[in-house]
Amino acid sequence: MTDPSTENGSETTGRGAVAADRSQLLDAILPHVAFDGWSEASFRAAAADLGLTTAEARAIAPRGALDMAAAFHKRGDAAMLDRLDRADLAEMKIRERITFAVRARIEAIDDREAVRRGSAFFALPQNAPEGARLIWETCDAIWTALGDPSDDINWYTKRATLAGVYGSTVLFWLGDDSEGRAETWSFLDRRIEDVMRIEKVKAQVRKNPVLNGLMAGPNWLMSKVKAPQHRDASDLPGHVRGEG
Repeated sequence: MTDPSTENGSETTGRGAVAADRSQLLDAILPHVAFDGWSEASFRAAAADLGLTTAEARAIAPRGALDMAAAFHKRGDAAMLDRLDRADLAEMKIRERITFAVRARIEAIDDREAVRRGSAFFALPQNAPEGARLIWETCDAIWTALGDPSDDINWYTKRATLAGVYGSTVLFWLGDDSEGRAETWSFLDRRIEDVMRIEKVKAQVRKNPVLNGLMAGPNWLMSKVKAPQHRDASDLPGHVRGEG
């Protein structure tokens, strides 16, 4: 007697679901993203390319295109961290390390169309929290890789400041057609210079006895802010804590 599961093809697709993983699904969706963006249509097409039903694909990526867009971003983070791990950061000044790290992240995956589509996708209100969380995680990964020792409010301000630098540089990069993306790297240098200028002003304020006295109250309050001990993702901006 013929097995009904074989007749309707569920056995075959079931094996396909086991064999496929999120990385394969991401590879399959990228060609479709250029035409349909990070969308349900792209997700379904990627599943079909792998011989999966949409339900089987959702077993891999429950949130569909949102999970795939997040996986694409995290793939870039992983490539960046690999490059940082192989670089001789000890020979660089802190400004050079930050510049190198941001550039490494942008160069990690040179697929501007996927990034452009992702920028529009994460700008949607329902996806904005996830986009904010991913950028925050990227900046946290950079500072952690660079050996940031901060355990107070500076832990937050460093990552927030870098998020602004990274985000604005990515947007500039999307429209940069200069040779070797030279204008993007010049733009990045200017943004880093702006940050360093702010840090110099802060140092001058700390050295000024009058201004430092005026800031005594706010400084005391800020000293009570501590970096997260366990770095649980639920403590990061953009994360929506689930009920339970």
